[in-house]
Amino acid sequence: QRTGVRSELVQRRTVGRLVRVPGTVQLDERRISVVATRSDAFVNEVANVTTGDRVTKGQMLLRLYSPDIAFAAAQFITDLNSGGRDSALGGARQRLENLGLPPEAITEIERARKAPLSMVWRAPRDGVVLERNVVDGMKAAPGEVLFRLADISTIWVLADVPEFDLGAVRLGAPVTIRVRSLPGRSFEGRVSLIYPQVSEATRATRVRIEIANPGGVLLPNMYAEVEIGTGDAAPVVAVPDSAVIDTGTRQVVIIDRGEGRFEPRDVKIGLRGDGFTEIREGIVEGDRVVVAANFLIDAESNLKAALRGLTPPEAQP
Repeated sequence: QRTGVRSELVQRRTVGRLVRVPGTVQLDERRISVVATRSDAFVNEVANVTTGDRVTKGQMLLRLYSPDIAFAAAQFITDLNSGGRDSALGGARQRLENLGLPPEAITEIERARKAPLSMVWRAPRDGVVLERNVVDGMKAAPGEVLFRLADISTIWVLADVPEFDLGAVRLGAPVTIRVRSLPGRSFEGRVSLIYPQVSEATRATRVRIEIANPGGVLLPNMYAEVEIGTGDAAPVVAVPDSAVIDTGTRQVVIIDRGEGRFEPRDVKIGLRGDGFTEIREGIVEGDRVVVAANFLIDAESNLKAALRGLTPPEAQP
């Protein structure tokens, strides 16, 4: 009577699957800097730096003359030489700071007691030059972007996760990233943000992964193939997918009680992956469940008939 019936012990195991989605490499918004002036200025000299070059923090980018900075520096020196009150010195220093002069330049003015004819603007961070909008001799307006720099030592990968997969993705989930230009090489990271909206056009939600970019080999707007691991790292009660009978109105497993006796048990399921289904309620570790039989249950009406087929004739009424 048990021909074709196979059962297994319920065990704890890690349940998960890989969500494979497309993505693109993007700059980290927090690692982008703009070089600009806060007053009208005339560019005396631009360093030999072009778009795409790498620069280091403190490297000279340009030398410029600003009438406003020159006037504020002269006032600062006058206050210094006259032994002005702390409040006056503080006000003159503050004007220089408000004009964007770096602290080391103000310190040099204070030490030399001399207003420089031009000021050096330096790179605020290590990075790559994304834009250069300045040439020798030009006039720069306040707020005009002269250079745009980006640190690409750490970058983002933005992946589009379909709405139906979103419930399986969690913050901190491990991610493997591959790009077509680097065959055989992969990059590891973790989900750092799940964006709080779903695209109306694609029915997908953007997920952000931060990864290290050694050597700057990953470039903005590269296409990426993203694999996101799902499931908890801790083992959970799980059974093979074939053990779960979905009647359309409930999920049931069949408990093998031994000696040809079987019992249907309603369960609540969780994640699925790698051929296993998490069981959150209904059975415990050590129970024995039917994982294969020579019948197919596809509706509630067939469940009792299937159970009668599992029961030996002498046990049936």
